Amino acid sequence: MTSTTGTACPHCGWPDGAEPYQMVSRHTTAAGSTVWTRCACGSLQVRSVDARGMRVVSRSRPSGTSTGAPANSPCR
Repeated sequence: MTSTTGTACPHCGWPDGAEPYQMVSRHTTAAGSTVWTRCACGSLQVRSVDARGMRVVSRSRPSGTSTGAPANSPCR
C-alpha cells in the first residue's frame, strides 16, 4: 500500500506507508476498500484505500493505554 499522508503513528513512529503490522479485516466499498489494521504498538487503525492511494482515517490509542475515564466507567 502506498500512503498518501506521509505520516507515522504518533504513538510509536511506525510509518503509515509501511505494510501494516497486523491486518485485522478488509472490506470492499464502492470507492475501493476499508482496511482495519493494528500498529506495532497496538493502536487500531482504519485505512481507506482508493484510486488515490491509502490514508489512515482514524487511529486509536495503543492497547492498554488509559482513556482517562474512571475505573468504573463503561468507556474503558
